Amino acid sequence: MTRTVYLNGDYLPEAEAKVSIFDRGFLMADGVYEVTSVLDGKLIDFGGHCVRLARSLSELEMQNPHSDAEWLAIHRELVAVNGIGDGMVYLQVTRGNPGDRDFAYPSDDVKPTVVLFTQAKPGLADNPAAKVGYKVISIPDIRWGRRDIKTVQLLYPSMGKMAAKKAGVDDSWFVEDGKVTEGTSNNAYIVKGNKIITRHLSSDILHGITRAAVLRFAVEAQMEVEERAFSIDEAQHADEAFITSASAFVMPVVEIDGAAVGGGKPGHVVARLREIYLEEMRKAAV
Repeated sequence: MTRTVYLNGDYLPEAEAKVSIFDRGFLMADGVYEVTSVLDGKLIDFGGHCVRLARSLSELEMQNPHSDAEWLAIHRELVAVNGIGDGMVYLQVTRGNPGDRDFAYPSDDVKPTVVLFTQAKPGLADNPAAKVGYKVISIPDIRWGRRDIKTVQLLYPSMGKMAAKKAGVDDSWFVEDGKVTEGTSNNAYIVKGNKIITRHLSSDILHGITRAAVLRFAVEAQMEVEERAFSIDEAQHADEAFITSASAFVMPVVEIDGAAVGGGKPGHVVARLREIYLEEMRKAAV
């Protein structure tokens, strides 16, 4: 069965959705995106995604084409019409189609291009990888300096994913000036005792929506949170390590550059954080 997608106000079969070759998202990667997870037919942490979307658009001086209520209605319609129980909704806004290629931004009367589509992921919250953990390698972080803006410029993260695949592991962690910034599509953490350590917010990393929720839940569960950079060596000698993202939720990391973390098995802190996160997010889902 073909998916129904959203394009500039219309709900269309995916094969009928067309975007101009002059769209700046295609020519310049001039666009931003969000991915919202769906569990039991409901959207997870939707409000947080709307806030970050608005910030990304503002940082790039782009129009926000919809109110939060309108975004919610579009998401809900796509989830319903495509019968998504567990999965994701991908949203992308580009600066639009000025009719030709130019480095300069088009005038304000050029409307943004808005695309949304769903991806079905049955059993999303029951990923077996959560029981065994991820293995990661480290690679140099050579991305542009505004990683806090969730742009569609994902070439180097894709290269990082492929480097991990070629190495026979699950993901790559980026390293800059000797310190871990983040994963290819996730935020990175280590655990020492009852303390969770993760890089502080800045333009160096994406301000993860799942990150914010997990750290809030950790504090509520009487865990200590320290926001600072850490090295690969420190991570290898930690009690536990993990990542967070909208689709992986809370995922343990059990090996970094070939060195086992915490005996090479997921630890109890990460398992508890994943449990709390999924429980609380399901309660608040819309």
